[in-house]
Amino acid sequence: MTDDFIWMAGGPQGSGVDSSANIFARACCYGGLHVYGKREYSSNIKGLHSYFHIRVSPHEVGAIVNKVDLLCTFDAESVVRHIWEVSSGGGIICDTEVFETKISSIISLPPPFLDEFKKTLDEKGLHPETVGDLLNEVKKNNVRIYSIPYLDMLKEIGKETGEEQVSKLKRMINVLSLGASFGLANYDREYVEKAINMIFGKKPKIISINLLALNKAYDYARQNFKDAGINLKAVKTDEQRIFLQGTQAVALGKLAGGCRMQTYYPITPAADESEYIEENQVFEIEGSNEAGGILVVQTEDEIAAITMATGAALTGVRSATSTSGPGFSLMAEGLGWAGINEVPVVINYYQRTGPSTGLPTRHAQDDLRFAIHASHGEFPRIIVCSGDIEECFYDAARVFNYAERYQTPVIHLIDKALANSNKSYKTFNPGLVNIERGELLNEADVAGRSYRRFEFTDNGISPRLPLGTPGAIFWNTGDEHTELGHITEEPMMRTRMLEKRMKKLETADKEIPVDERVNFFGDKDAPATIVSWGSPKGAILEAMDILHKDGYEMNFLQVRMPHPLPIEYIEKVLGKASKKIMIEGNYSAQLAGIIREKTGILMDYFILKWNGRPMSTDEVYGALKLILQNKAPLRQVLIGGS
Repeated sequence: MTDDFIWMAGGPQGSGVDSSANIFARACCYGGLHVYGKREYSSNIKGLHSYFHIRVSPHEVGAIVNKVDLLCTFDAESVVRHIWEVSSGGGIICDTEVFETKISSIISLPPPFLDEFKKTLDEKGLHPETVGDLLNEVKKNNVRIYSIPYLDMLKEIGKETGEEQVSKLKRMINVLSLGASFGLANYDREYVEKAINMIFGKKPKIISINLLALNKAYDYARQNFKDAGINLKAVKTDEQRIFLQGTQAVALGKLAGGCRMQTYYPITPAADESEYIEENQVFEIEGSNEAGGILVVQTEDEIAAITMATGAALTGVRSATSTSGPGFSLMAEGLGWAGINEVPVVINYYQRTGPSTGLPTRHAQDDLRFAIHASHGEFPRIIVCSGDIEECFYDAARVFNYAERYQTPVIHLIDKALANSNKSYKTFNPGLVNIERGELLNEADVAGRSYRRFEFTDNGISPRLPLGTPGAIFWNTGDEHTELGHITEEPMMRTRMLEKRMKKLETADKEIPVDERVNFFGDKDAPATIVSWGSPKGAILEAMDILHKDGYEMNFLQVRMPHPLPIEYIEKVLGKASKKIMIEGNYSAQLAGIIREKTGILMDYFILKWNGRPMSTDEVYGALKLILQNKAPLRQVLIGGS
């Protein structure tokens, strides 16, 4: 096989796209292969188009690429939407019945898509009426068409299982296409059967009928399409691996980091994390006979979510809430209350497109400045941005240390691309997670003395006592207050108290190691430096590897903590660069603006994207190569993705 094999499944929401992709990916993982998956879905419950893009390789992969080697379609719309993404030499699996479908009759295709599709056809000089006409055209580009009689197969399955109503079996099309995929690829079906058993758990009837469908389509593909030219081989490995989604990595990181209270109001894509924690509320503690647990509360709205998490944090419990842009907008007032009361609460903030509802299920990096400045007034908060799913795990644990050490809200910014991507990794090590609770007092520490919750200190951090500790009293209020917490409007007290709170950012800036705030990749003396944050990391690293083979040298500064920004380190790195390139998933190059504000350094080039889809390796590579060849404009806008 080639280094990469890209498989995609597409169909209506609710047709089993996700389950088929998870089976495909896990089957490849069981065979020792590395996997990266990208999930795209529409913002309705059922009916509109969704697809899952799986990249498989014997080597580790960390981003998507804009091509497909094997496209599995569950309906006519999927053929039309993705037909131009299939690479020369690739193939399309489709139902024999779609050939006669008129393109104009596919009512689920929205007018904006049809307008762009017609432009593409006009450019190619094509005028197809049916899906079959379209498939015949791509055959000329050496794309193979694998027509599968889904209905006949479902009837056979019905006879063998005693199910007379074929309509009840139509969801099996996803497994039929899966069986055909692995049959075409000549992949060991043992791994596929193992994946089906894992996905459907303790449901023997469902497992049995799915295995029947899998093997029927697998055998059909082997018998009828012997010249597929695909050879997906397993790789021997002793490495223990996991395959998980970004939201799952965050959830597991929280458990490892000692989070014991989680609040949320359902919102895409953040709710996936809370629901996963709910499924694993009780867990084993390694090296102990004891069980651990976390309380998860679905609140009536996001205002309740942030205030309930804040209340739990006041009692000394490590607590968090998870949300996305619209929910965080509602949390702003509660965030301010936590800020003035120096509460160590964590907000896991999953970015999606805005403003307002925007594209509720699509990717963005639009909210960096909002996270830094949310809520009225000035108060410290720490912002952490993960760049891949592994970082999501360790960052989700570490942010509780920052919150408690500096007694301030911490916002963990995660892109939707990471939230809904899946990747295989070497098993994470919870032993690398350290718990640092900061200046947390107990009853004995305050016995016989007056406790001042907001005591003035040189570093801005006052010793903290859990609410309800016997023998100690303090007050919390949304108003400005004295060291005891009593409301005050005196100008000198206001001046000192605000300075005390803001001093925490200076303290954090001095104390948090630079290797927790940035990552640096490549030759430090390379003439060109890329700066970015969040999910573009994988595409950038892969593009750099390709450019290195082309003879170009560059380095990459990944900013993981944009607030407080590690100014001196950034100035040192960018001071050496003859070409400074910013890559971000937003319109206004928000991190570039923050760097210029803090350092005075202006970027030379911008590579930006805001169409709701993540960056791919090949489009980042192409944009960077233009810059290195001195052929690029100041600002390149990427538009890849379907």
